[in-house]
Amino acid sequence: MENTTRNHHSARVGIFQFDVQCGKPSENVEHVIASLEFFSDCQTDLVVLPEMWLCGFDNISLREHANTSKQALNTIITYARQFKLMIAGSLPEIENQKIFNTFYVIDKDGSIQGKYRKIHLFSPTDEPRYFSAGNEVVVCETSIGKIGLMICYDLRFPELCRKLTMMDATIVLVCGQWPKARIHHWDILNCARAIENQLFIVAANRCGKDNDLIFGGHSQLISPTGDILAKADDTEQCLSAVLDFKLIHQFRKAIPCLQERVKLLDST
Repeated sequence: MENTTRNHHSARVGIFQFDVQCGKPSENVEHVIASLEFFSDCQTDLVVLPEMWLCGFDNISLREHANTSKQALNTIITYARQFKLMIAGSLPEIENQKIFNTFYVIDKDGSIQGKYRKIHLFSPTDEPRYFSAGNEVVVCETSIGKIGLMICYDLRFPELCRKLTMMDATIVLVCGQWPKARIHHWDILNCARAIENQLFIVAANRCGKDNDLIFGGHSQLISPTGDILAKADDTEQCLSAVLDFKLIHQFRKAIPCLQERVKLLDST
């Protein structure tokens, strides 16, 4: 698909922050579809969903959910075409008997423009026991430009976002299920990734709770200068903001830290 950022200097990007119902994919699909009409009416270009939006971390039944992900994905593709709306979010994907936490980007015409398998699995909650790790850094060519992808725990590894930046991403999407107990880390790390890489961060977290684990919300859109363009509280919310891509070039020209990187310090 043609990269149309050169024709469109801005894009309206939205986030649907909601309480993902663990182990209830049909309810989550219906809930997401209901939000899409709202975003379409607001002439949104892209909507980002939380991590594992389809079923949550229902690890006992994960293989069953992964086997139905394709059907859910096809449903979302249909609505992307209907509403002419890009949709992005992660769900379980099975390949060669391995299960991955995979972040899909579906463009306005229903085409899958890229998918990213979570590289950094969160060992404190036994993710490596249930999931296989991805091994590819992904930047998607989309109708609003080049989009890099990260999932939750990836946020703690700055070299991944820097790699996406060096691959010419102008927006980095982060989907998460980040707990309320460490929500200040979520806020700080998202802002840091935006400032240090001088690009837009669109971070979609979930809200609500699973058993005793409470999730923090705070989904947000952040400019290359670190300004918060829109931010949710800890309740269900649809939020959006206009991303002005000219700001990236202006800020990088004013403070050329990417250009003045000392190469010997690059990760190997």
